[in-house]
Order: sequence, then structure tokens, then C-alpha cells
Amino acid sequence: MYVSFKKLKMLKDKSNTPVKKGQYNNLIEQIGDLLLQGRKQAAYAVNTVLVKTYWQIGKYIVEFEQGGLEKSEYGSKLLDRLSNDLTMMYGKGFSRSNMVYIRKLYISFPIGETLSHQLTWSHYFQILKADNELEIKFYTKQCEKENWSVRELKRQMNSLLFHRLALSKDKAGILAIAEKGAEIQKPEDIIKEPFVMEFFGVSPKEKYLEGEIEDKMMQNIEALLLELGKGFAFVKRLYRVPVGNRQFSVDLVFYNIILKCYVLIDLKRGEIEHNDIGQMNFYLNYFRKEVNIETDNEPIGIVLGAYKDKILIEYAMDNINNQLFAAKYQLFLPDKEILEKELQKLIENETLTIKIIIFNTQTNDYNSIY
Repeated sequence: MYVSFKKLKMLKDKSNTPVKKGQYNNLIEQIGDLLLQGRKQAAYAVNTVLVKTYWQIGKYIVEFEQGGLEKSEYGSKLLDRLSNDLTMMYGKGFSRSNMVYIRKLYISFPIGETLSHQLTWSHYFQILKADNELEIKFYTKQCEKENWSVRELKRQMNSLLFHRLALSKDKAGILAIAEKGAEIQKPEDIIKEPFVMEFFGVSPKEKYLEGEIEDKMMQNIEALLLELGKGFAFVKRLYRVPVGNRQFSVDLVFYNIILKCYVLIDLKRGEIEHNDIGQMNFYLNYFRKEVNIETDNEPIGIVLGAYKDKILIEYAMDNINNQLFAAKYQLFLPDKEILEKELQKLIENETLTIKIIIFNTQTNDYNSIY
């Protein structure tokens, strides 16, 4: 029987038994924690059963199709018929879109044991919107590792996180992040191409100053930390760097608890120039000598600009030993078609290079490698 807190308090007040206020509050807190934990476990159990049930339904549908009784196509009238009949018989949960993704759940995860017990059907429904197997594997693993809510998952998929991470890697690296999710083991692993900050709500045609971008970052710090990735903690904006009788400042300073190092970010409204690289190198040297303690690893510097000239950046970074990166950012969601073409080109070029090297090794004709 449900008893309101107000009624419970009235019952307590009527009791002749003396109860210390602090002890009673602790009791209420313990009971509340237990109830929340129980409800969470119940919801988890319901979701686990629901996902398993949908997987089994998907299996039945695919086996029915493969038995030659129906064409194995998304446009099949079978799904329409199932949707109508199951909705009439069992109520909600069997819309045509749901039936499409129930079928796709089994096709994408033919071995039931590979389903994650951490993810809800709402997570899977979103993940299965991905176009290819690599994306589906990546977002499933990343959801598990980062404990994303459905809202966070949608944001990362809309910003094409997989594509942006993959474009900074070779083919082996792309396959690795698809299988294991994004792992932060070295400084390069925190770089995306580009960083996307659509949560600022700035129009692509709108003019803005660097300081205004920083203001937007501070107003959306949780979204910014999600975009930066796992392990980031905000330290300070406009971190002062005193050298002699002069004062400098780093736009944004974070600490990554996985890499155990400071991460310095400098924002540029337009194109990244060679002197921006030199300035960041200066900041990194200062942090390495004046800020780092014995347990800290080498600091990382990221210069973020709207544009960058790869050749200019290459010359500017030559002979720099610090962990310094130049990356692009954009204030709106990327064009999926463009990133997919770039990613496909990267994979095809990598495959072509491997085939050429194997061929030339077998024929001892190394000149044709070039």
C-alpha cells in the first residue's frame, strides 16, 4: 500500500516513541535509495527481456523469408501485414518502422549472445538507423563504454562521430574502432576531423568573434565535454601564462584523466596560421615546465580553426617535439554524404596500396609501387 511522506510524518508525530531527527532522515534516505535501485533494476530487466523478444521475433521473420515463402526485402508486404495483425492482436509496439528494425536487429546481431544487456530497445532502434555494419558495431560498443543516454547517442550519430574519428585513421584503425569503440590510449585518439559544435545554435552564415565562441562553449559545457570525448574535465577558461613581466592566456584548459595530462585548446575564428602553431608550442613548453607535476604526462595542445592549410601546418609543425595538433571545427552538423565519400575513398586507397605492395613483393618489381 502506498503511503505519502506527509501521512508518514503525521503517523510519526502521533507516536510516543522518541525518534532522533537525524536518524529518521537517514532511514528515509536508505529506503529511498533502495526503492530507486529496485525500480532501476526492474526497468533494466524489462528492457533486457524486450530486446531479447524482439531479436527472437526478427529471427522468426528472417527464417520465414528464407524459407521461400516471402521475398527477403524491406519493401516486402510481409512487414505491413505483420504490423497490422500484431497491432490488432497485441496493441502498441508493432508499427511498420518497429517491424523493420526488429528484423534488422536479428540481421545485424545474428548471434543473440552478442546483444548488449546495457542497451535498451530505444538505443538499438537509434543504432540500427546506421547505414553499414561498421557504424552499427561502433555505436553499440561506444554506448556500452560511455554509458550514453538515447539523447546523447542521437547527438553523436547526427554529428557523424564514427566518420569523423575514422577519417583520422588508416583502414586497420577504422576496423578497430568499429570492433572496440573509440579507445583513448594516445594523444591522437582525442582528435576528430572536424570537431562539431552545432549545440552553439550558430547559423553557418552568422558572423561571430572568437570570444563569442568561447562564451558559447561555457554556456554549453556539458555538450562540449561530450564532443571532446571520455575522460575530459574542465579546468579553466583564459588560463593565465605569466612569463617575465608579460601576461599571456590559453583560451581553454582541460585535464584528461585517462591520458593523465593537460589539454590546451586555442580557438581561431578563421584559418589556422603558422604563428598560431608557434604560440601553442610556447604554451605547451610553459605547462611542461611550470604547471605539470611528477605524475602528469606531457601536455597536449590543439589549435582549432574554421579552416587549415595542410601544407602550411606541415611546415609549421616540422621539428616540434610537443604533442601539438591542428584541427578544424564547424558550428553546424556535417554533410553525411561528403564524409561518407571521403571515408570510402580512404578505405579504397588503403586497400589499393596493400594490393600493390603484395603484388610487387611477389614479382620483385618494386618500381611499380609508385
